[in-house]
Amino acid sequence: MQNAAILSLVFAGVTLAACSPGKPDTLQGYAEGEFVLVAAPNSGTLRKLHVRRGQQVEPGAILFELDRISEEAGRNEAAGRLRNAEQRLANLRTGRRPAEIDTTTAQTEQARASRELSRLQLKQQEKLFDAGFISRAQLDIARANFDRDMSRVGETEAAGRVALQSLGREAEIRAAQAEVDAARAALAQAAWRQSQREGIAPAAAMVQDTFFVEGEWVPAGRPVANLLPPQNLKLRFFVPEAQLGSIAIGQRVSAACDGCAAPIAATISYISRQAEYTPPVLYNRDSRTKLVFMVEARPAPGDALRLRPGQPLDVSLDKTAAAAAAPAAAR
Repeated sequence: MQNAAILSLVFAGVTLAACSPGKPDTLQGYAEGEFVLVAAPNSGTLRKLHVRRGQQVEPGAILFELDRISEEAGRNEAAGRLRNAEQRLANLRTGRRPAEIDTTTAQTEQARASRELSRLQLKQQEKLFDAGFISRAQLDIARANFDRDMSRVGETEAAGRVALQSLGREAEIRAAQAEVDAARAALAQAAWRQSQREGIAPAAAMVQDTFFVEGEWVPAGRPVANLLPPQNLKLRFFVPEAQLGSIAIGQRVSAACDGCAAPIAATISYISRQAEYTPPVLYNRDSRTKLVFMVEARPAPGDALRLRPGQPLDVSLDKTAAAAAAPAAAR
């Protein structure tokens, strides 16, 4: 409704300007702002409002905070699951405990000693058998004892190698690694959900308005703060159909306002393709003088700070720049 009232005033100004003497190159317009509405995707109680109306904020500044008890608990839970998965993976990748490895090493040394003893006994029995002092059965027993102790050494050495390997098999380790990756992703999601409880300024801007006070319940997606970056301020004015051919994208204009110490320079960035009419509307050849086209021009951010949305402006066209801007717009 506010924009409609502004448009009505502008149309009336264009009509009066056409009916009264004045500068032929001066057009009626107003300042327009493209506001940035900052909201949270989820609902919650507004815990802290960090800004106030009219305050200037920098990019990345925290505008407001919603309660985050549930999100903090979810992040702590995700962090705990990640630690558990990482410890399980580390356990599968490591070998046995040092005490178990020491036991296996001692068993190997014992088996080697028994093998050496069996080897000596076998040599003695072979000499006695050759001399005819013992039977073949006794020699076979000595040879069997030596073979047994040889096998025992091989067994304990293999057990020692196994003790140095990881506890988990390759498939178990891959499954544990997948659990770690999933836990990390869950933690990242929890951290993101927690960060969404804050409203962050996307650019340097002025706080145009705030819509809630601390302690109020904020519905999901409802804006809490309204920002107006300087680069989002623009001039909007209306050109009669007879003057439409004298303007082009990129053309320079100059805007004057009440109380402005100096004119504000701007560059035409948009020319509407849809015609509008100043009331009353009567579609015939004689009514073409009432036909206007909306034009937008953007000032430099430094000059834009001098403007306020809805502020009336008198816009003057730069005819010298129009000739150079027209070929560029055609290309």
